[in-house]
Amino acid sequence: MTAIDLWLIDTRRPAASAAELWRLLDPDERARAARADPGLRERFTVVRGAVRQLVAARLGVCPAELVWRYGPYGKPEPADAGGLRVSWSASDALAVLALAEGRAVGVDVERLHDPRTAERMAARWFPFEEARFVAEPAEPAERAARFTMLWCRREACVKAYGGRLAQSFGVPVAGPSPVLVADPGRLGTGPLRLCDVPVAGPFRAAVAALGESPVHVNSRVWKVN
Repeated sequence: MTAIDLWLIDTRRPAASAAELWRLLDPDERARAARADPGLRERFTVVRGAVRQLVAARLGVCPAELVWRYGPYGKPEPADAGGLRVSWSASDALAVLALAEGRAVGVDVERLHDPRTAERMAARWFPFEEARFVAEPAEPAERAARFTMLWCRREACVKAYGGRLAQSFGVPVAGPSPVLVADPGRLGTGPLRLCDVPVAGPFRAAVAALGESPVHVNSRVWKVN
């Protein structure tokens, strides 16, 4: 069984805290932040700064000295990390970071989608059975919750394989958590494990790990150093 450390990150931070995290970013991250709108700039800074602190603590290095390498479709991993694999995601005021040793991971968090948009998107992009599962409940809130759950699972699979979202649309990810995805289709080769992650508020989250063996998720809350 593989242990996945999952960190929950509240991106709402005082200006002084965000300024401290800004100092940890590399030139590329600072340039990306500078191009964003002010609200997104602050969230980007907090997320990247928190990720640097947590990954650096795991590796025993200085956060500002971390170097990222990027996969063919932009998935970041720390260079010279040994067997440590990482993935992170952010939505509104919540971000999540997954860390695992020796096993590629993907994680996603999403704020609940609008029910009408959710049903339309499920009908267009999801396998038939999943689209029907989303459309079944009479309550709009439940339709939104089901869609968002499945969307998070799909995104987590994509990030675990380092692929593109379009490659995942034919892959079935429904069922009671944890799910064994035996055939990832165009995403990659070999199975993966997929788990829902409990998060507070109007959010859903999921984490995926390549390989068939089970995973155990340890959720923790990040506190700025």
